[in-house]
Amino acid sequence: MRTFQTLQRRTWLGAAALAVASLAGMAAQAQQPAYPAKPIKVVVPFAPGGATDVLARVLAEKMAAGLGQPLVIDNKPGAAGIIGTDAVAKAAPDGYTIVLGLSNSLLTNQFLYEKLPYDPQRDLALVYQIAIAPLVLVAHPSVPVATGPELLKYAAANKGKVAYGSYGTGAYPHLAGAYMSLTQNADMSHVAYRGEAPMVQDLIGGQIQMAYASALVAKPHIDAGKLKALGVTGERRMGILPNVPTLAEQGMTDEAYRVAGWLAFAAPAGTPPAILERLAAEVRKAVQLPDVAQRIAGMGFEARTNSSPAEFKAAYMKERPVWERLIKQSGAKLD
Repeated sequence: MRTFQTLQRRTWLGAAALAVASLAGMAAQAQQPAYPAKPIKVVVPFAPGGATDVLARVLAEKMAAGLGQPLVIDNKPGAAGIIGTDAVAKAAPDGYTIVLGLSNSLLTNQFLYEKLPYDPQRDLALVYQIAIAPLVLVAHPSVPVATGPELLKYAAANKGKVAYGSYGTGAYPHLAGAYMSLTQNADMSHVAYRGEAPMVQDLIGGQIQMAYASALVAKPHIDAGKLKALGVTGERRMGILPNVPTLAEQGMTDEAYRVAGWLAFAAPAGTPPAILERLAAEVRKAVQLPDVAQRIAGMGFEARTNSSPAEFKAAYMKERPVWERLIKQSGAKLD
């Protein structure tokens, strides 16, 4: 009988302890301020004034209204986006430090750099894929072609005589040009520039014959007749260049021509899912605003109006092996 009473007492004490712990946990949770309780830092891993920086500031202004806290832009340029992205990967996973990066800093750099200080899949949590950033394939007016397939034939027939530019080793313009050279056995020369502007200037000057460029930079020169637009990458035509067909439409259906870069938000790994969803909801509302959508289209990008952490991750994992193959085929490798 005494043993039974002892067991009863222990059971009652255990239940009471659980109840007290539960109440304490609920009280502590109730005392925690609702997210966000302070300003949110948005790291842009590129210099002020570029398309990524401009987009970050546009979204920060719109998202602040819904979040009830300001979003403060912190530019940390350098090393192809690595410096700023690494700072976020190592930040506290509390939702108060996020990054607006490109596909290179969030995806392709892991295949390009031998000693990347962060692992995108291990150290970052994907939040929202803001926009797809296709490029336009442009050529100097002296090149006697008008379409992507004609350029392929021209490169093959002029082995070793065609040079293409890029704004960095391992960037998409390099990878796509290397793939074109490889598949056509064209022995094309790659010229890497420190940025897109000098690349386009040399293309206009005839120092190189072709390049993949952003519509934002290339369109004024296309309109002026200084460059020829042969096609655009990705799956859909650009709103800013509606009369230029995709390369896929022209029969260049290889995955190298169908992929496109993108801009996206990410947070440190371990950030609570509820915070990721809250941030994603505010980005979604912002990109659906007519003035924001117009601004994104004006940059030559395609806004993603219904992304989410789960959808972004699915798209990321689908693209990952494509970019890995392109980088391996190009032979690009950086320290």
